[in-house]
Amino acid sequence: MISLSSQGAAALQQARAQLAAALRDDSGADDLLARFDRWGPDLWNGLVGAYDAETVLPRFVELIAQAHRDRSAELRARDTERLLQPDWFQRPEALGYVAYTDRFAGDLAGVQSHIDYLSDLGVTYLHLMPLLEPRPAPNDGGYAVMDYRKVRSDLGTMQNLRDLAAALHEAGIALTLDLVLNHVAQEHEWAVAARNGDTAKREYFLAFPDRTLPDEYERSLPEVFPAFAPGNFTWDDSLNAWVWTTFNTWQWDLNWANPDVLCEFADIILFLANQGVDCIRLDAIAFLWKRMGTNCQGEPEVHAITQALRAAARIATPALIFKAEAIVGPDDVVKYLGVGEHAGRISDLAYHNSLMVQIWSAFAMHDARLLTSSLNRFAQIPSTTAWGTYLRCHDDIGWAIDDRDANSQGFDGGAHRAFLAEYYAGEFDGSPSRGAHFQSNPLTGDRRTSGSAASLAGIESALEAHDEAALTLAIDKVLCGYAIVLGFGGIPLIYMGDEIGLLNDYSFVDEPEHAADNRWLHRPMMDWPRAKAARTSSDYSGRLLRGLTELIEARKDCDALHAATAPEIFHGADSAVLVLRRRHPGGTVIQVFNMAGSSRELAADSLWPLDTNQLRDLITGSSVTLSSGALRLPAYSTLWLVDTP
Repeated sequence: MISLSSQGAAALQQARAQLAAALRDDSGADDLLARFDRWGPDLWNGLVGAYDAETVLPRFVELIAQAHRDRSAELRARDTERLLQPDWFQRPEALGYVAYTDRFAGDLAGVQSHIDYLSDLGVTYLHLMPLLEPRPAPNDGGYAVMDYRKVRSDLGTMQNLRDLAAALHEAGIALTLDLVLNHVAQEHEWAVAARNGDTAKREYFLAFPDRTLPDEYERSLPEVFPAFAPGNFTWDDSLNAWVWTTFNTWQWDLNWANPDVLCEFADIILFLANQGVDCIRLDAIAFLWKRMGTNCQGEPEVHAITQALRAAARIATPALIFKAEAIVGPDDVVKYLGVGEHAGRISDLAYHNSLMVQIWSAFAMHDARLLTSSLNRFAQIPSTTAWGTYLRCHDDIGWAIDDRDANSQGFDGGAHRAFLAEYYAGEFDGSPSRGAHFQSNPLTGDRRTSGSAASLAGIESALEAHDEAALTLAIDKVLCGYAIVLGFGGIPLIYMGDEIGLLNDYSFVDEPEHAADNRWLHRPMMDWPRAKAARTSSDYSGRLLRGLTELIEARKDCDALHAATAPEIFHGADSAVLVLRRRHPGGTVIQVFNMAGSSRELAADSLWPLDTNQLRDLITGSSVTLSSGALRLPAYSTLWLVDTP
């Protein structure tokens, strides 16, 4: 039940009349007004949480009306489809793929020419990494945006983007783009205008005449990139002020307390939706609201702002969903999907960063207990939302092992984080990994890790040593990791090249704009000859692709893997074995994962409520029998068990 004040009810009534008048001659006006009746209260309550809602609401109505007028007939039809199937991204057949446009296919037209490859893999959701016009390098991999309404010139144009979106839709694939919310490039027109004396645009940023307030803020602020961007403020001669710059000196944080900034981004979001974008990845969403004495992450206003923006999109462009990029701890990340009054009213998707971290941690320890303990700390998410799950992404791995989780298993969090950094850099005795250290926090000593999934798992080192046994273990490790990602529920995301085991790309040091950032180690160019050969190849790429395809196909037919069905998470009697039990009216599935590089066993009583006399593995379709009352599990093996014939 949505509570609404009498002031809010009156304001919404007036806003509805304003909207009806603006769309008097539009054939879709009735549908839009019905959506306003449904999501208008969400819009009002979101605005109230951070702004003078009575002043801002009429501005939002104008933006909504204009976006509706600009929306094509094809996209309006897509709106209807999505409203009739709002769980499209939660369904078992949903599968994501994440890539840089240029590294995948050169440009947007190139991506369009490879849609068949994505379709053959089973992809229903394509996330193209930042492609809006950035500043010249360095630009944080495209996250220093100079123009939100232009495509990077070497990748194409907005017309190319519209063409690609339409072609993807025809193939049953949704398009996701990044929207950087916290900051803009210092070359963005707003920043240029501020430098040139535009007082209104100066208020778009957080600028201070001296160090008094910055120094006060710094007392509680962390450093995101301590090695090459220490501190959170940068002096600018043109402004004659210290500018808030959380990420880099050339990325200026925006003043989200200014409603003009909110309205600018509402307009940008609706503009991108009208190009055919289906999902907006809300980059750096946690950082929007600044409050003295806090770490300025995840403040209550962040969730109110997200609710207002989502409600506006639901009214004007309802095919659009939001994905929160909030790399925060278990206690906080659920808030980006909505808790309390915001439950189910903000982002539709959020990254499950902890799942990625805990999978790699379990592999290094050959032990699933910390993974189980950590995942069981997560609160239940709204049934209309889903996790984005992944084994690797474009970013480094921050070893976000919570000290409380580590202590619950009898060891020290700091020591374990140090072990993981050393293990995946190949510095720990016996480690097969070929990662690299990325950044180091001078206060805590914590280090992060770069590296591709294949190289971290040991494929690279096994190939170097011509060790077939080690290669088989490494391939099985990657497939086990992806089996968890695909089996956890939500929308699994395949990072470009993982399906064929692309290795670290050490040539990144030859590109001046990349050389200082070793995250480019795991951002290689797509190897198309290898990808095409993998369909029939017996090498490691073919083995990986066939194994992953088998998992994808098994997932499609399992109703219990709908994101609304939460897993029960525990480990077997053997601490290396992870068990996920999902009970669903359409049937129960029990997923078993051996996180160790040697054989393990799972006792039969862990398989309740399945009938152990008629077990079948969904992945292979084969019957599974117990030996002496237990399942024998080869190294890094996976079973998805049901008890139907």
